Amino acid sequence: MKYFLLFFGMLFSLILSAQEAYKFKTVTDLETTPVISQGVTGTCWSFSSISFLESEIIRLTGKKIDLSEMYQVRNTYPLKAENYIMRQGKAQFSEGGLAHDVMNSVAKNGLVPKEAFSGLSEGQENHNHAEMVAVLEAMLKTYIDNPGRRLSKNWRAAVEGVLDVYIGKNIQTFNFEGKQYTPQSFLVMTKIKPEDYVNLTSFTQAPFYSQFILNIPDNWSNGSFYNVPLDEMMATIDNALEKGFTVELDCDVSEKTFSSKDGVAVIPENAENNIKALQGIYPEKKITQQYRQDEFENYATTDDHLMHITGMLRDQNGTKYYKVKNSWGTDETKTAKGGFVYFSEAYMRLKAISVMVHKDALMEKTSKKLNL
Repeated sequence: MKYFLLFFGMLFSLILSAQEAYKFKTVTDLETTPVISQGVTGTCWSFSSISFLESEIIRLTGKKIDLSEMYQVRNTYPLKAENYIMRQGKAQFSEGGLAHDVMNSVAKNGLVPKEAFSGLSEGQENHNHAEMVAVLEAMLKTYIDNPGRRLSKNWRAAVEGVLDVYIGKNIQTFNFEGKQYTPQSFLVMTKIKPEDYVNLTSFTQAPFYSQFILNIPDNWSNGSFYNVPLDEMMATIDNALEKGFTVELDCDVSEKTFSSKDGVAVIPENAENNIKALQGIYPEKKITQQYRQDEFENYATTDDHLMHITGMLRDQNGTKYYKVKNSWGTDETKTAKGGFVYFSEAYMRLKAISVMVHKDALMEKTSKKLNL
């Protein structure tokens, strides 16, 4: 009898310690456009922000419009080149960017549908900017090296020429659903107002409820962010989703505990469970403001990807997760949830660099503290 009880106790202990597979229940699932792929490009900032704006257009007008990501990319590269040239190469020139780069472009250049500007050459089906970026960077470095001993006035035209070849010439007018538009009149039709969107972050190197320039590599345009406490940033995300607003996200996906293939992103309390936690539930680390700050300052948290938060879920233990739309396509060998990844609350608290929301998605107390 004693041995039987001992065996039963060991068996019960094993059952308790065994991994329990995830079972998710949807809490909020807001409407968005289909998942697509950014291809071989570093333009997640445009794909995610355009997806965000597509959901905003659905919210504002009820229309489902497939917007052009490449129109904003086409109009942002000359500004990147200007920044790089005028800083004599002592600045970031890469494919990366942030959500405010798209909103700045939209305010200046308007919006166009993808059918009017695909950014693809004839016969090309997928985006691939590897050669274009290499050509641009080599050309800009040549101008900076200044072989003519005086900066040529031709560099802007040269940049435009490269972009014309690889992405396409800018358009002034186009037809959509039987009506002619300019990019600016199309923007008006969508009811998107770029000035209505705000960027929030949460770091302690700047006072809370102030604006500051977040020093991260892809912030080449020196965009400002409103700084709020971590709990308030998370509450803002929740409030937005509950009120029917999706959220744009800049985050770190370099962790082994982020997996598009498994469709989850978590922060296990014990690092020994990092891989196992991609298939089932393990206790997660408590993420404080200080821990978040420490991980950012020691480069353990970096900004390397932008995505689109479209919903909220809970697992069988009641743990909160966020439904996050990716731009890596829907290949079932590479993604488990149709191109979405479920971020645990712990992962979001630690790895969300910043978020962008419509100002009406803010909590009233936050709006007052930010004077919005």
